Amino acid sequence: MNQNRLFVGNLSYETADTDLQDYFSQAGAVTSVAVMFDKMTGKSRGFAFIEFATPEDANKAVEQFHNKEFQGRALTVNIARPREERGGGGGARWGGNGMDATNDGELATEDR
Repeated sequence: MNQNRLFVGNLSYETADTDLQDYFSQAGAVTSVAVMFDKMTGKSRGFAFIEFATPEDANKAVEQFHNKEFQGRALTVNIARPREERGGGGGARWGGNGMDATNDGELATEDR
């Protein structure tokens, strides 16, 4: 697990990478900032990942900024955990991708 990487949640939907870079650099050397956006709408998802040069700086940022107000919102700040595998369905996906669950994943063909 990367102890330098933070999850920052409860962000304003207006927050930009540069806003977070400036704010979190108070705790130490920030090496990267990535606000997460919805692929479909292009709007912020309200959280980001921030990476620091050292685990010490990352821990300092957690202590300094967790539950602190930033742009009118109380931030959630903690060490980022690896993404867990999501369980569930795994069945056929519908939605115009040319696949048909009835033919074992072969491309569907249309009679014209």
